[in-house]
Amino acid sequence: MVLALAKEIAMRKKEFANQMVETIYFGGGTPSRLQISDLKLQMDSIYENYKVIQNPEITLEANPDDLSEEYLIELSKIGINRLSIGIQSFYEEDLKMMNRAHNSAEAKKCLEIATRYFDNISLDLIYGVPGMSNEKWQHNIETALSFGIPHISSYALTVEPKTALKKLIQTGEIAEPKDEVASEHFMILVETLENNGFIHYELSNFGKPDFFSKNNSAYWLGKKYIGIGPSAHSYDGISRSWNIANNALYLKSIQNNELPAETEKLSVEDRYNEYIMTGLRTIWGVSLDRIASEFSQNFLDYLLKQAQKFLNDDLLFIENNILKPTPKGKFLTDGIASDLFYLNLE
Repeated sequence: MVLALAKEIAMRKKEFANQMVETIYFGGGTPSRLQISDLKLQMDSIYENYKVIQNPEITLEANPDDLSEEYLIELSKIGINRLSIGIQSFYEEDLKMMNRAHNSAEAKKCLEIATRYFDNISLDLIYGVPGMSNEKWQHNIETALSFGIPHISSYALTVEPKTALKKLIQTGEIAEPKDEVASEHFMILVETLENNGFIHYELSNFGKPDFFSKNNSAYWLGKKYIGIGPSAHSYDGISRSWNIANNALYLKSIQNNELPAETEKLSVEDRYNEYIMTGLRTIWGVSLDRIASEFSQNFLDYLLKQAQKFLNDDLLFIENNILKPTPKGKFLTDGIASDLFYLNLE
């Protein structure tokens, strides 16, 4: 698989022939399980086949239990300059419920070591966990802040089908997550982090100035990207493509010098809807000027008509011709966006 990934990187270099690579992101799984030599092979393939800017952001997603001091030192040597660590919670009972491999002590130890070698660290926290009081959630946030972390990504607990968590809920061992609890936790999160100098630059992401995720910001701002490996998605500004999810079929295709991808050309409606979804989630909002110039006056008229009820209810506001959610509307952003989607062009 490692060799196939490096080969796919080389096979797709023409797609970025006129582009500069600004960010490199190892994620979408648990890349911290890879050997340093495996990661270095991918890095070498990128630098051999693409033009890379002087100081790219190079992120590795990692589990706390994988990040030994020796491994962290080696990561810094091969050019990794940002870590995204899946802490999720500093409470033992939460980690067990979420079926995480690490424990609370490992989470703290990992951050203690990682901050010695990396300035640019993001960690994930989960809110809306059944049984988690506001006080416990506040303590989780403050524990993260005590390590001087400059970026936090935080998501509401979601229950996926066919998971241990789903089974525990069905058997009544754990309560169903409640929206009102998640909403309260979200408000505590926003207030606490903003009071500590973080900017809430995307619905689930908070960063100190100069520590926004450049990789994720590129997605939200509609930049081109290439995704490598099974199930990986790519975007060229007009079309979206995705690799086959089956590992064996992926390997066979790469061995046969074939790219195992399907491509879908996005319609004007698709691109509009994606811009609405990503724009409303970020501090950059939705530019009404861009809607008119890139899509049409019809789209702008439709957007303003659909948005009116949210403007009246103080969930959206317009400033400098940019449509954004109010503090009250932030937690409801995804639902609001779906009401603004253009579903029927006559």
